[in-house]
Amino acid sequence: MPVALPPPSPPPERILCSVEAAVKFDIPANVLLAVAEKEGGRPGLRVRNANGTEDIGPLQFNSAYLGTLAPLGIREADVAAAGCYPYELAAWRIRQHIRHDGGDFWTRVANYHSRTPAYNVVYRADLMVKAARWADWLSARLATYEQADPQARSAREPGAVTAPARVVVAGR
Repeated sequence: MPVALPPPSPPPERILCSVEAAVKFDIPANVLLAVAEKEGGRPGLRVRNANGTEDIGPLQFNSAYLGTLAPLGIREADVAAAGCYPYELAAWRIRQHIRHDGGDFWTRVANYHSRTPAYNVVYRADLMVKAARWADWLSARLATYEQADPQARSAREPGAVTAPARVVVAGR
């Protein structure tokens, strides 16, 4: 069976940073790669939204969230920057949606884009297609495992001996 390929020439930073951030924040790597692809941003990019907010940087982080990040010392420049930090911020935020929001897994992940049902459902549908393609791509190249319940936490205890890290992909 042929393996699906990612979009043409995805930036290497997008792949490396997405996988690292997904592992760090315990979310499926294919999900973060799908969000990064869907958002289609780049360092320094600013896109004005109809509601007056702006989407910023590689992960198109909405400016409405900057107020919640400021007390943590995170600035707009951090969100807009090149490198892996914006991917870590997105993975952290997606993890919060997975843990705390209502709805099924994909609806919670799509809350990264919008909690408004009409926008969420469209984003969610496209995200699922992209995530499935990324799961195939990752599985063909890395040691991965499928997590049947992506909301479940892994049992990681300090000092425990674990197998080499594997990349989690969300179940389909």
